Amino acid sequence: MDKNNLRKYFKDLRKELSTQKISQNLVNKLINLKEYQTSKNIMLFYPLDSEINLLEILSDTSKNFYLPRIEGDEIVCCPYKIGDELQSSKFKTKEPITNPVDKNSLDLVIVPALCCDKNNYRLGYGKGYYDRFLKDFNGYTITCLPKEFIINTINPDQYDIPIKLIITD
Repeated sequence: MDKNNLRKYFKDLRKELSTQKISQNLVNKLINLKEYQTSKNIMLFYPLDSEINLLEILSDTSKNFYLPRIEGDEIVCCPYKIGDELQSSKFKTKEPITNPVDKNSLDLVIVPALCCDKNNYRLGYGKGYYDRFLKDFNGYTITCLPKEFIINTINPDQYDIPIKLIITD
C-alpha cells in the first residue's frame, strides 16, 4: 500500500478504537521506561481527536515539558506546563505561545504517528515536519501506538527518520 492509502486506512482505523483505555496503558508503559525516568526535558504532542493522548504525563512535576509549534515549514520546541495558554494551529492542534528553545536541550521527544513499521520508521501526516525536526536531533525518540498500528514496512524514503523505540499496548 502506498503512503497516502496507509494514511487513510490508519486514520479510519484509529477512529474505530477506544483510544482512552489504550492511551492509559501506553502512559503507564512510558512512565516506567528508563528513558523516560532519566529524562528531564521532554517534548510530547497535543493530540488530535482520535490520537493517542499522553497529556496525563504533564502532571509529573519532576520533568520539564515542551510542545511543538509549527513555524513556516519547521517545528519549534516550546516550553509548556498545565494551564499555559495554547492557540489553534492551521492543522487544528493546540500549540504553545511560549518562546522556543533549542531542540537539542531536549532529552526525549515523543513523536506522533499514524503507524510505524518493524524497522521503527513512522508514518506521519505527510508534510515532513517531524522528519526535518528529528534530522539533527541528539536525544531519544519514542512513538506510542496500539499494536495494530505496527506494519511490516511503510516503504521509507531518504527523508524518513526512524524512531529509537516504539511502545505498544
